[in-house]
Amino acid sequence: MFAYGTEQLTVAKVIAIAKGILKAGLTPEVIDKVNACRKKVEIMAASDKAVYGINTGFGPLCDVQITPEQTSKLQENLLITHAVGVGNPIEKELSKIMMICKVHALCQGFSGVRLELIERILYFIENDLLPIVPEQGSVGASGDLAPLSHLFLPLLGEGDFWIGDDIIPAKEVLAKHNLQPMQLQAKEGLGLINGTQFILAHAIKGLHKMEYLLDLADVSGAMSLEGFQGSSSPFKEALHTIRPFKGSLKVAERIRMLLTDSQNVENHLDCERVQDQYSIRCMPQVHGASRNAYYHLNELAEIEMNSVTDNPIVLSETEAISGGNFHGQPLAMALDYGSIAASELGNIADRRCYLLLEGKYGLPRLLTSGGGLNSGFMIPQYTTAALVTENKSLCFPPSADSVPTSLGQEDHVSMGSISGRQFNQILGNIEKILAIELMYAAQALEFRRPNTFSGIIEENFKIIREKVDKLEDDRILKDDIYAMITLVKNKSLIVK
Repeated sequence: MFAYGTEQLTVAKVIAIAKGILKAGLTPEVIDKVNACRKKVEIMAASDKAVYGINTGFGPLCDVQITPEQTSKLQENLLITHAVGVGNPIEKELSKIMMICKVHALCQGFSGVRLELIERILYFIENDLLPIVPEQGSVGASGDLAPLSHLFLPLLGEGDFWIGDDIIPAKEVLAKHNLQPMQLQAKEGLGLINGTQFILAHAIKGLHKMEYLLDLADVSGAMSLEGFQGSSSPFKEALHTIRPFKGSLKVAERIRMLLTDSQNVENHLDCERVQDQYSIRCMPQVHGASRNAYYHLNELAEIEMNSVTDNPIVLSETEAISGGNFHGQPLAMALDYGSIAASELGNIADRRCYLLLEGKYGLPRLLTSGGGLNSGFMIPQYTTAALVTENKSLCFPPSADSVPTSLGQEDHVSMGSISGRQFNQILGNIEKILAIELMYAAQALEFRRPNTFSGIIEENFKIIREKVDKLEDDRILKDDIYAMITLVKNKSLIVK
């Protein structure tokens, strides 16, 4: 069992908890930490000394002191007034990841919420009670205020849950589970909605997807190289050890593995071609640069998921620091970097698609033997070109922008929520681009028979051909493309 608040979360562990593969819960040590911090908050809430968000108003109203009798109403008003998100609901998995990350942060023992509040969120997680959270409305500064407010409205009996594919009012769902709406106490509203869990959930989901797509890009690139009958020389270890970027070394190693024992590569005519186009021979440098960005984002995301990001941070019975741990900039900038890195996987894959259509080095134009009457694979590359351009437009870095909010109290914001959403949109487009490249590469391999390829490429060729037949005469390709996209989304292709 994973222990919230004491063990270290990773992307893989969060995904495993969200899928129900890894059990997670509270230990006696964590329960003691949570209860000890709660006592500190109760002492401060009863004090005459102003402590932000505990016995004062919020944002620009931090100079208005609140009486102990008003404390509960203050915290509930916080959730109600900040639940102003708009747009479509985020995916259910994202709602669950947000709750998992929030519980882990609250269990660090610096937030001051009651144990029973954490236990109620755990009940939601364990019983797949997933709140409806609109995708738009966070500027990623005092944390993800709007989405986190929607996420936790159901604690109060407000808002809505996903039940299957239906949206059901929280009051109905709580009643069905014999649960009473909770009444928030001092600091608890702030503890719930200050934090970066919306940004972080998008980073986690994106990283989980990107890890596979990076590997798949190497596979699709290697299959295109085989179809193009390119050279294996640019992937030799000696070349990359003298410019030893971690990502480049990894990709070169993988391409060598993907070309192992290939009869087709051995038949490459070096005398005819001194060097291949960049989209073929520069895969270690381009795919590798994207891997470097992935490593960077993964490192920062794992720091964030094991951190405390609400405000104020409770240190003692007399000290609660009102700082800026909720600011999303550390992840926002890295997510924008990750978006560029993901987009580049599509850029170079589209170039390889185009290369396979040109009719060079033994391949027929448009990958069809009956060109003229048949258009072959001419048009799917239009789709990759459109997706590549869409990704370019999504690479504008939201973290480079800032619009002041809260009467200027929050005068610099990260816009990291938009960075996270764009990152995942781009990755969704990369799935489609690589699906089309793999379809092209499989067709190109047909024209290299009877040559054989490495074991992993032969296996993937077989998987593709079980879903998509060789193109002989023109047919509607939409179904083929969607079949390929499904293979990619389901991670059905072998990458290692």
